[in-house]
Amino acid sequence: MKMYDYYRYSKHVGSHLRVLTCSLAIGVCVTLPAWAIDAKSIQVHGFASQAYTLTDKNNFFGESTGNGSFEATELGVNASWRMFPELQLSGQLLWRKVGNIGNDKIQFDYGLVDYRFFSNEQRHHGLRFGRIKNPLGLYNDTRDVAFTRPGVILPQSIYFERTRDLALSSDGGEMYGELRFAANTLGWELMVAQPRTSDVDTEIALLGADRPGHLGGDTSVIGRLTYDHLEGRLRLAISSARLNMEYQPGQSDPSGGGVIRFTPTILSAQFNSEDWTITTEYARRNFLFDDKITYVPPSLKTITGQSYYLQSEYRLTEKWELMARYDVAYRNVDDKTGQKFEDMAAGAIPAHTQFSKDWTVGVRWNPSPVWMVRAEQHWVNGTAWLPFQDNPDRAKTSQHWRLFTVLVSYRF
Repeated sequence: MKMYDYYRYSKHVGSHLRVLTCSLAIGVCVTLPAWAIDAKSIQVHGFASQAYTLTDKNNFFGESTGNGSFEATELGVNASWRMFPELQLSGQLLWRKVGNIGNDKIQFDYGLVDYRFFSNEQRHHGLRFGRIKNPLGLYNDTRDVAFTRPGVILPQSIYFERTRDLALSSDGGEMYGELRFAANTLGWELMVAQPRTSDVDTEIALLGADRPGHLGGDTSVIGRLTYDHLEGRLRLAISSARLNMEYQPGQSDPSGGGVIRFTPTILSAQFNSEDWTITTEYARRNFLFDDKITYVPPSLKTITGQSYYLQSEYRLTEKWELMARYDVAYRNVDDKTGQKFEDMAAGAIPAHTQFSKDWTVGVRWNPSPVWMVRAEQHWVNGTAWLPFQDNPDRAKTSQHWRLFTVLVSYRF
């Protein structure tokens, strides 16, 4: 079967997969007999976050140069219902607006049925169906809640803001399990799903512009293997995905249509002590564009990106915490300086759009269990992770720039 025909077939399978998982999630609720609901089995939580961002050059989270920007707001509510010891429903609604990223509407971040069909003291196994968080890296599962992030913004070399929806969750099914032995725990997750590609931010990030056609998700596979020692004192993980997408051109669209395949692999390690948390992650990101997609030059049809960061967190007291991070991203490992890309673009797009090196220091203050205040300073060389929406003319961006941001967050 030819590559393009294979993706046509996988898209057909994927559409049925989406209908099936949604039907299963709804069917569980509809077909179960009525009973008195135990209030203790239901949990409802929410959060609200507001950030201020100031940059000396370039824009991030809105027009952040000059007087800065308050265009970074997140409001969310999530709920879970433990219907039976082995069955749980959970979901989250989110309103998010960060500069020109985000559709300024309430969206369904995730919503799923979780059935744990086997469980004892040594191991458990289960199934999830619906819109499920993608098991990628150490922070993707919890990136939607500010209290769980190790900074105002996550390491952008791994957890790009401009592709948040694509990275956060997918529609499909997942098998998972955990095995405990002595002081060690092995965990695994394997998901078959369709990636979320309908938002314009994902299209701009992957296709370089809001094109007249449609970017759709095809059947994809995501997996993660984790190892924990001494209840998380040491954490190791490897996660990978094969995200299949297809661009269908619009009327009079010169871009051409075809398949896009994104295959990231992330290696993660974390050490935790009473006062310290030290984390590092390394990623390779393979992109493949179909030959039918004409807007991508032949030399960029197949490229490999590379990212890594090293981060330390030190807890001064129960309420105060310090953070430091060095974060590096290359769009193309064969062109780390970006000079080949600039030459190919005849100087219209600067070389510094192809890499970024970010030094960050930050502080966290928890005045109470429900309030958090963060502040951090970034010194950045390169613009590889700058959102196109906030910087539409990349030729006018600056290679060396600084970013300062403060976040206030509340949860209940």
